[in-house]
Amino acid sequence: MSAAPTRRISAAEYLELDRAAGERFQYYRGEMFAMAGGTKNHNRIGRNLLVSLENRFRQKLRRCEAFSSDMRVRVDAEKLYTYPDVTVVCGPPEFLDKREDTLLNPVVVIEVLSPSTEHFDRGSKFEMYRNLVSLHEYVLIAQHKTLVERFLREVDGSWKLTLADNLAGQLELASIDVTLPLSEIYFDVDFPPAPLEQPSELKAPDFDESNRPY
Repeated sequence: MSAAPTRRISAAEYLELDRAAGERFQYYRGEMFAMAGGTKNHNRIGRNLLVSLENRFRQKLRRCEAFSSDMRVRVDAEKLYTYPDVTVVCGPPEFLDKREDTLLNPVVVIEVLSPSTEHFDRGSKFEMYRNLVSLHEYVLIAQHKTLVERFLREVDGSWKLTLADNLAGQLELASIDVTLPLSEIYFDVDFPPAPLEQPSELKAPDFDESNRPY
């Protein structure tokens, strides 16, 4: 017997259900998916980003604002509604409706990578993010090692990748004129210990029969 087909719902149905739920759900191509809770590292990185960004905005008196993972973002009207780990908007934020819980015009989106979502964040999700006219930078941050990947939209519409993989490096967010040291992003983050190198298998030396002492 074949399995019953999954019931697809509209974006409007999703919004009604998600707003009434006690937890957050992502909407992708007609289906709702519960957002998994973050690890200690995941939460610390998100917290560090918000604090660092807001401090920079206040220092520069910029009309930019950083939102946490509680802010829903509409990426595609009928395909994807999601909750990025950090979202930045400059100037007046545009919302879907008067509830002001669904942002339409992010300038920067930052995702902290998790094993269960990394493939999607790098693939289909980024593909749809690129259709947001307002979006200029997309950032992926590893939580188990020092690695930050920044994708910058070029004038011709292409995306340029820049990597930073040590705590002496920096994340340069050109679209909002902010530079964040990786030491701030990874402040108080505990990385798992590097695996120990295993000794190579011991092998008995070859014995030359001609050298026998008898």
